[in-house]
Amino acid sequence: MSEQTPTAPLPEPTSSPTSPSASLSRVPEKVGLEGLEARWSTVWDERGTYAFDRSRTRADVYSIDTPPPTVSGSLHVGHVFSYTHTDVVARFQRMRGREVFYPMGWDDNGLPTERRVQNYYGVRCDPTLPYDPDFSPPQEGGEGRSARAADQVPVSRRNFVELCQRLTVEDEQQFEALWRRLGLSVDWSQTYQTIDERSRAIAQKAFLRNLARGEAYQAEAPGLWDVTFQTAVAQAELEAREYPGHFHRVAFHRADRSGPVHVETTRPELIPACVALIAHPDDERYQPLFGTTVRSPLFDVEVPVLAHPAAEPDKGAGIAMCCTFGDLTDVQWWRELQLPTRSVVQRDGRLARETPEWITSGSGRRHFEDMAGRTTFSARTAVVDALRSSGDLEGEPTPTQRMANFYEKGDKPLEIVTSRQWYIRNGGRDEGTGAGLREGLLARGAELQFHPEFMRVRYENWVNGLNGDWLVSRQRFFGVAIPLWYPLTADGEVDHDHPIVPEEALLPVDPSSDVPPGFTEDQRGAPGGFVGDADIMDTWATSSLTPQIAGGWERDPDLFERVFPMDLRPQGQDIIRTWLFSTVLRSHLEHGSLPWKHAGISGWILDPDRKKMSKSKGNVVTPMGLLEEHGSDAVRYWAASARLGTDAAFEVGQMKIGRRLAIKVLNASRFALGFAGEDVPLDRPLDPADVVVPLDRAMLAGLADVVRRATEALEAYDHTRALELTETFFWTFCDDYLELVKDRAYGSGDEVPTPGTVSARTALGIALDVQLRLLAPVLPFATEEVWSWWRSGSVHRAPWPAPDALADAGADADPATLEAAGRALAALRKVKSEAKVSMRTRILTAELAVPAGQLPLVEIALQDVRAAGRAVGLTLVGEEGLETAVVRGAELEQP
Repeated sequence: MSEQTPTAPLPEPTSSPTSPSASLSRVPEKVGLEGLEARWSTVWDERGTYAFDRSRTRADVYSIDTPPPTVSGSLHVGHVFSYTHTDVVARFQRMRGREVFYPMGWDDNGLPTERRVQNYYGVRCDPTLPYDPDFSPPQEGGEGRSARAADQVPVSRRNFVELCQRLTVEDEQQFEALWRRLGLSVDWSQTYQTIDERSRAIAQKAFLRNLARGEAYQAEAPGLWDVTFQTAVAQAELEAREYPGHFHRVAFHRADRSGPVHVETTRPELIPACVALIAHPDDERYQPLFGTTVRSPLFDVEVPVLAHPAAEPDKGAGIAMCCTFGDLTDVQWWRELQLPTRSVVQRDGRLARETPEWITSGSGRRHFEDMAGRTTFSARTAVVDALRSSGDLEGEPTPTQRMANFYEKGDKPLEIVTSRQWYIRNGGRDEGTGAGLREGLLARGAELQFHPEFMRVRYENWVNGLNGDWLVSRQRFFGVAIPLWYPLTADGEVDHDHPIVPEEALLPVDPSSDVPPGFTEDQRGAPGGFVGDADIMDTWATSSLTPQIAGGWERDPDLFERVFPMDLRPQGQDIIRTWLFSTVLRSHLEHGSLPWKHAGISGWILDPDRKKMSKSKGNVVTPMGLLEEHGSDAVRYWAASARLGTDAAFEVGQMKIGRRLAIKVLNASRFALGFAGEDVPLDRPLDPADVVVPLDRAMLAGLADVVRRATEALEAYDHTRALELTETFFWTFCDDYLELVKDRAYGSGDEVPTPGTVSARTALGIALDVQLRLLAPVLPFATEEVWSWWRSGSVHRAPWPAPDALADAGADADPATLEAAGRALAALRKVKSEAKVSMRTRILTAELAVPAGQLPLVEIALQDVRAAGRAVGLTLVGEEGLETAVVRGAELEQP
């Protein structure tokens, strides 16, 4: 990421113009994590630590298209996992000198919210009703109340939307409280709802521009339909699941009565919708039948036998019914072979109440009357019984598990019904303006930098696998209305070909309650008048515009210029095909560009059975209890320990390690700062020239390498590697360096410290300063607490450390010196541990043997090794073939 602002040199004092200054700060006698979240969250708010400075130019801004969580119920630990990854990036970029645009949105519209509102307030939406500004719901709270639609009061869509908005406010407040507890460095003045007036206006404006350019169109076509939610479903919302069924071997009758043609089907209730039998053109069994006709059992309808390469010769009988419509293959055959439409399944999941006109025989009509109006399951039973009685069922049905398409939120297989819907071209169809769009979207994907890179193939596979345009209309209520009306002819017929389009200045509009220009309310539904489009947009049609919504597209051109295209889209891997793709599509169509430069893709959180955690599976863990028990820094540490794109187990043990690290930051910092006396000057100057002892210089040289490598990792969106490097060095710093130099850092009590004491204290200060900044993106509360003891301003507004200043301070020093000296000290301590004596016990005499290659390194630090190990008489030798330091012939001081 070469566009990053250079980091500041290490020892320069840091300050913030919004922070109060002080001359002294007292390091507390006792430290702890309790209460840090509440205290520092308040301070950050008061000081505007994370407020976005919109005076900065686009080159100085790092903007994030933050995922708006769905507001329905509660967040779960998977949200904490992925949103922590984003916050680490935001904090790092802020410390790198970028002004970070980090908004938060709430995804309010959707089916879960509708259902909650229906049950909570005892209402149901009827978009034909007028808006009642004085409406008061019949109840508040659904406990013990009836959830039947018949017991719910019908209200207009506008009234229903208002109730949805009212109920989601409480959820949003709870979500915000949790995000603040977690320490997300969001600018809370930059928030939005996907159903608020601003979002509705932008979504409608973008749709109308799609319509004007020919990218949005309306069509009467077969589409996937969820009978439970009573709405059309897009390709991106499908889930393929196994569903139990039975194969039925059914006889169709040849015109020459020369024998039956057997078909195996799992859906015999669709026999009255059959329009052809299809076999593979190379299947020798059926070549004599191509071009002939057969008659369907029970219903006696003549249908042709045709060839198509999508038929599967080795599946069942090798010949299949094409019904309008049983599955997506039926749609393909119907379209490519130009077959008639004979739909019998209605939107409510039941068969048509009236006998279709193409069933003409008396027996056929009687059979259909027996199944008319039934559910598909009940109709199937009736048809099988009739086939068994007529002799057209060969054998008994055999059980099978078939793959069926489900709506991702549904629990019944989808049906395919014909309806009038709105589409946006997405390259899934080659005809018309879709030609070339697929290639353009693939090119956009090639421009986008995926983290991790292997996630790119999911985007490409989705684009290449599209088989239809994006269906964006939904037969629901809580969402952004399709902003159109339709004129009615003198006969009262709806003229869909000439929609009435509002001016952009009037947006947002609700066609169910607003009146189009040139009409009056009393003309609604009257011949020569108008009707409003009753549908809303798919929730992704709004969410696909989050960069435009958050960035103030055409509402705030100055802001939009500073943040768009954005730098980062963080999101889950499972919505690459929906949110990521649809956002790329809308930006490509409207702006001719990508909506962002980078896409950071998080993995999933897995439960102990290695299954993805999700609300639908009921295996989620709510995070507030974890934050309260372990502390926010600890939970963030667990999240940051997993790389982007990698699934991670929910692991409390990792949180405990994170808590231990956060506590160690407090304790080690208090210990290190204590060497300089009780009162520590704020922003005391740290001059690297004062670091003169080789061991101190070696420590800083090693830290310089950590800073360099950790910075490279964070620039590559590998926060886990940066944390590993920093944490490993920090524990070495605590376990080895602090112990090695503490005697020298304390000094001999002279009024003027010796150069060795000054060297140790300065090196400790520099190292602490740098490590706090390295750890700050992951452990924001503990690092801010320590920073406040001796620095002004916020560590989160301090410049990211630069390796060059550290490297200069440790010039010509070998970083391996610290490790070698640490192993030598560990060997001396092992002697005392095995003797079960205090670590303060002196070693009167001993031989310290070290690997020969490490002898020069240990010699450099020998004075500190002796002091830390309380080794009065110590002989140092180097030995070839020795793997680690050992102590021989030790004589310990007697108590």
